[in-house]
Amino acid sequence: MSLKVWGTLPGEDELQFGGDRVAPGREGWFRAVDVRAGAPTAFRWLCQLRVAPYSYDWIDNGGRRSPRALTPGVEALAEGQRWMTIFDLVAFEPGEQLTFRMATRTGRRLFGDILITYRVRDLGPGRSRLVAKLHVPEPHGPLERLTRPLLAAGDLVMMRRQLLNLARLAEAQLV
Repeated sequence: MSLKVWGTLPGEDELQFGGDRVAPGREGWFRAVDVRAGAPTAFRWLCQLRVAPYSYDWIDNGGRRSPRALTPGVEALAEGQRWMTIFDLVAFEPGEQLTFRMATRTGRRLFGDILITYRVRDLGPGRSRLVAKLHVPEPHGPLERLTRPLLAAGDLVMMRRQLLNLARLAEAQLV
């Protein structure tokens, strides 16, 4: 199993992602999951990342449980908004994509200038895919080179849980 790719279908690594325009030429790490809900519902649940990370709450949400119901207003998107406590929204296409950039100084020092694009693929009535691409810069300095394998492994574990949680919630609560 690759730490850089999980759950993708053939060709999903060739899709256009918002982070490709923001920071072109970077290495891409991909994560994806099927959703038994339409693209609008899946995208609305992606917008919940504005209020919580939806992965392992005891690790990255201070032990607070990520909401299990939609939070009104979080779908009102604007560049510069803080998401998941450590990212800023830097680009978006309503109903389709959200692109975040690592906003904290500590995060950038440890892992580099990471961008993440979440994309919803419409597969027809009641079916969609959540596909995420991490836009990873070349490591600068010994600390980033040392932490890069840890970032890949940790991200795979956390983002896998996040995408599975969002898919499950979208499937259970149609918008």
